[in-house]
Amino acid sequence: MIPTPIKKEFKYGEHTVTLETGEIARQASAAVMVRIVDTVVFVSAVIMKDADPSKDFFPMTVNYQERTYAAGKIPGGFFRREGRPSEGETLTCRLIDRPIRPLFPKGFTNDTQLVATVVSVCDEADPEIAAIIGASAAMSLSGAPFDGPLGAARVGYKDGEYLLNPSKAALEESDLDLVVAGTSEAVLMVESEAKMLSEEVMLGAVLFGHEQMQVVVKAINELKAEVGVANWEWTAASVDETLAAKVAETSTDAITDAYQIADKLQRQDAVKAARKAAVEALAEGAEGWSSSDVSDTFGKLEKKIVRGRIISGEKRIDGRNTSDVRQITVRTGVLPRTHGSALFTRGETQALAVTTLGTARDAQIIDALGGSYRDHFMFHYNFPPYSVGETGMVGTPKRREIGHGRLAKRGVLGVMPSEEEFPYTIRVVSEITESNGSSSMASVCGASLSLMDAGVPIKAPVAGIAMGLIKEGDKFAVLSDILGDEDHLGDMDFKVAGTTDGICALQMDIKITGITHEIMEQALTQAKEGRNFILGEMAKVISSTNTEMSQFAPRYLTIKINPDKIRDVIGKGGAMIRSLTEETGAMIDIDDEGNVKIASSDLAAAEKARSRIEEITSDAEVDGIYNGTVKKIMDFGAFVEILPGKDGLVHISQICEERVDKVSDKLSEGDSVKVKVLEIDRQGRIRLSMKAVDEVAS
Repeated sequence: MIPTPIKKEFKYGEHTVTLETGEIARQASAAVMVRIVDTVVFVSAVIMKDADPSKDFFPMTVNYQERTYAAGKIPGGFFRREGRPSEGETLTCRLIDRPIRPLFPKGFTNDTQLVATVVSVCDEADPEIAAIIGASAAMSLSGAPFDGPLGAARVGYKDGEYLLNPSKAALEESDLDLVVAGTSEAVLMVESEAKMLSEEVMLGAVLFGHEQMQVVVKAINELKAEVGVANWEWTAASVDETLAAKVAETSTDAITDAYQIADKLQRQDAVKAARKAAVEALAEGAEGWSSSDVSDTFGKLEKKIVRGRIISGEKRIDGRNTSDVRQITVRTGVLPRTHGSALFTRGETQALAVTTLGTARDAQIIDALGGSYRDHFMFHYNFPPYSVGETGMVGTPKRREIGHGRLAKRGVLGVMPSEEEFPYTIRVVSEITESNGSSSMASVCGASLSLMDAGVPIKAPVAGIAMGLIKEGDKFAVLSDILGDEDHLGDMDFKVAGTTDGICALQMDIKITGITHEIMEQALTQAKEGRNFILGEMAKVISSTNTEMSQFAPRYLTIKINPDKIRDVIGKGGAMIRSLTEETGAMIDIDDEGNVKIASSDLAAAEKARSRIEEITSDAEVDGIYNGTVKKIMDFGAFVEILPGKDGLVHISQICEERVDKVSDKLSEGDSVKVKVLEIDRQGRIRLSMKAVDEVAS
């Protein structure tokens, strides 16, 4: 017998949320169906009871999958079924993973998997928020050592008011799209894009979302109590104090010295040598410590020393103060045949950003659950292994590359021109050639520079900076422009991109609880100072968009024609527009409103195409004089084409002043003649005269 499902309903903003468990997927550790309006997401969690002793990390995977039946659609493609995750699904996987992962204790190595499946969708409710809520509920109901639950909210901002979980339509009108997740005590994750909003507005949005989501946390706790979840008995492995003391005695000085080496690769070599020495001195001895035991303890000491130095006010790893930004070098126009390029270097992080301009037909077609659309701005981020001095596979972008590319894209979206202002399709590629901290923010800076180099009229230059945090008890230090080691050993990764006027993107991931309003406010203030410094360094090389585009970039000409004339330009079966393309070499796009876009890397070719289209769409005028071509000879006269697709009759009596017995005596097919329009009758038939032209000339 299938048991009666247990449901929990609560009001969340304008909508009612329903959490249901107990009926479906009963062999999973926990499963929850989340419904908001007509959006339904089913989330399952499986946590293996036995830990894998071979793993020294938390092996959690998150899968988010959108079924097209959720929107009443059948998938495209040959197989007519869903395939590999789309970029949007991959980004949502990361959105779920980031706040869930920190809530599991260190030392927990049980295989864990979350699967969120969108089974019904509507425009009024966001499946991403439902998926995060469902993941939180499933983990809470599993009984695993999960320090949740957490809630999630999407926050918009319009006319000075914050919007809670806005609909798709409302979000399009909003100046902000922010997703925040957190527990009852603290914010854990923020992902956002904005239209140059102030630090105060952004911080207010985070706090607003955190306050509103408490109803979610409360409801999940109540559901957990009603289900009667039995929590696992799990304890972390005890710390071997004797080993810790021995490693400290053996390695403290070596670690301290290593972390005063500014060069990343030299520092890594010094740390590896110190670790190797500790393992050789202490492993496999009478005490029975293994190499991995010594190495793990060494890592804990390493973290303690680095964090302790920063908290005590000493210089950072590379000798900087907490608010200092590394040295910046900027070059533009570094590649000869690209449309725009820039090399941005900040310390040991470097991005080669390249901008390519294309036509409307180059736009990416996105087949999303809510319907297909064309994306005219693409941003791709590549992180090859050589950028960190390693070997590895090169090929399909991984989740990290997709996520970093999306963050960098958010950073510049707020300053991009509209399609009406700049009708090009734009692609930016950021090649990370060196990495030691915040390559995504280097990509923002590089993208801004390459866009200006390409002549794209962005509203303002954009820069990005990554902030870090070291917190021990009541003491904390906010770090500007963090290194990779500071990110790894710190408590927060806080990325901010924007202009001098405001924030365009903000991403925050917290590894600990207890991040206060004061800490976030200081991080935003310090980030603004760092961002303005970077913008100042960029402005020394290029401060505004180039007025001249690359000679290799396509030129766009736009004209407006009468919509009734569209079929004349296209021609039967597309014959006319194909002929124009072949004749001029230009690419021509026409929309249903009669807007014609002509693109060509040769401006003369684009001008020729425009002239031909104007001829095709022009109407003959009475008394107008035209250069025409004789198309057909008849006994009574000749038909002359005066405009593309428009013929008129020159009667035999209108060929010349003298009497003409035979039309062929005076005219042949293909002759070029000058004619005057005498009359256009109600049927649109055109009467022409060659004789009248001679009379005008005389």
